Amino acid sequence: MPNQDHIRWGIIGVGDVTEVKSGPAFNRVEGSSISVVMRRYGDKARDYAQRHGVSRWTTDADEVLRSDDVDAVYIATPPSSHAEYTLRAAAAGKPVYVEKPMARTHAEGQQMVDACAAAGVPLFVAYYRRALPRFEFVRRCLHDGTIGQPTLVQMDIRWRAPAGPEKVGWRWDPDIAGDGLLYDLGSHGLDLLDHWFGPIADVSGFSATRLPWSRVTDEVVGTFRFASGVLGAATWGFAGTKPSDLISVTGTGGNLTVPLFEEGPVRVTDANGTVTDHVIDHPKHVQEPLVTTIVNELLGRTVPGEGCPSTGVSALRTQAVLERLVAG
Repeated sequence: MPNQDHIRWGIIGVGDVTEVKSGPAFNRVEGSSISVVMRRYGDKARDYAQRHGVSRWTTDADEVLRSDDVDAVYIATPPSSHAEYTLRAAAAGKPVYVEKPMARTHAEGQQMVDACAAAGVPLFVAYYRRALPRFEFVRRCLHDGTIGQPTLVQMDIRWRAPAGPEKVGWRWDPDIAGDGLLYDLGSHGLDLLDHWFGPIADVSGFSATRLPWSRVTDEVVGTFRFASGVLGAATWGFAGTKPSDLISVTGTGGNLTVPLFEEGPVRVTDANGTVTDHVIDHPKHVQEPLVTTIVNELLGRTVPGEGCPSTGVSALRTQAVLERLVAG
């Protein structure tokens, strides 16, 4: 990196996700700061910069990409522009951190991975659950024998249907988001399972569009076989009335459950039926642990193979599984 002891960030797209989840983390992590933020609307860009203590704002993404005081770029726009901005950042020689899902399609994601590889810059993707302490505790339980050898994972994610098309935003627009909430929300769970159990080797699925006005998939069921031997099943529903949010893992010596989105404990049941709840709160800025791993990697504070756990390569695997689910 040009600055070996500090990473100066430029953010493209300072919308809702950057208010609390991610934006403040870039100024909080040691060795990291924000140089400039960009949004298409100048008044909103200026307001964000003033409220978050950023000295410069712009409405021009090229200003971010060309700036000498920007070492790395965070792309926090909707998915339809992820590939374009990533390719432009790679051409400018800037490492990229891009929001999830990484793209609308696997083909776009592949372009992003290839462009960054050709430019010799790293590509990170904001699947921040990989670094959250609660889910890292689960991963340790799965690997240290707490529930024996994991054999089966089940995931049930359901959200209440919107009242109508006037109540939805870009996440229901396939031209902007890809295949709707499956890509925007469902990708979180799939990526986390990849982190816990390794790549999915085989996947099959069925999908449907239930809401009469919807242009995207809003109900999906899928089954998986991980290369590690673990079997899995998942349901996603965004067209019903009853919400659900649970991941359950069965092992040879017990089981555990944890919610994916809502607050709740990691509940571990041992082979004797004894139940133990582990309450592990999320940090205020949920992307901060992942941003910390990125900054550390860019500054050379990590050994090879132990840097940021969410890369373009790992996110591309999740993108491939999403497409195979809806393809049937």
